[in-house]
Amino acid sequence: MSCAVPAAAGGSALPRSAAAEGSQQSHEEDDRKVRRREKNRVAAQRSRKKQTQKADKLHEEYESLEQENTSLKREIGKLTDEMKHLSEVLKDHEKICPLLHCTMNFVTVPRPDALTSCLPR
Repeated sequence: MSCAVPAAAGGSALPRSAAAEGSQQSHEEDDRKVRRREKNRVAAQRSRKKQTQKADKLHEEYESLEQENTSLKREIGKLTDEMKHLSEVLKDHEKICPLLHCTMNFVTVPRPDALTSCLPR
């Protein structure tokens, strides 16, 4: 006696247990595909979020470096102005400095003596 269902009765020519196994196997494969797709979707979302966070962090770092650059350029400008001013002060001082015009500067005498000998009394 065979367990096969005739094709005319709406079933397949496979035995019932084989058809049920095929259906169950197909259902398991579908479940696996759904789980895999869901897992892939979550991983893709995580990846996109991580990429966005990295881009945001880079943008913040860029803005911070731009601010620092602007600040440093401002400081360079101030220091350049100060250097020009001090150079002018030095030039003006060199014109009237008694130490620079003192003949004792060319004598090998310790510096404090040379200073006192050139200073007005």
